[in-house]
Amino acid sequence: MARICDFCERGTVAGQNVPRKGLPRKKGGGGVKIGVRTKRIFKVNLHSKVLYENGIKKKVRICTRCLRTYYKDSV
Repeated sequence: MARICDFCERGTVAGQNVPRKGLPRKKGGGGVKIGVRTKRIFKVNLHSKVLYENGIKKKVRICTRCLRTYYKDSV
C-alpha cells in the first residue's frame, strides 16, 4: 500500500539535503560553502481515521493538512 492521502492524493516526494558550512559574510564570516548534496525523502504525515460520509462509515488514510480542513468544516 502506497503512502498516499485518500483525499488530496499527496504522496512521498524526493529531495536533497544541502549542507551549508561556515559563517555567512553578513554575519562576519568568510562565506558559506555548500557541501555534497545527498538524496532524501519527504514523507506525508498520514493517519488512519474512520470518517462518516453520508451516514456511511469509511476507513481512510488522511494527511494532517486534510484532517485539519475536514474537521474545521465539520465543526
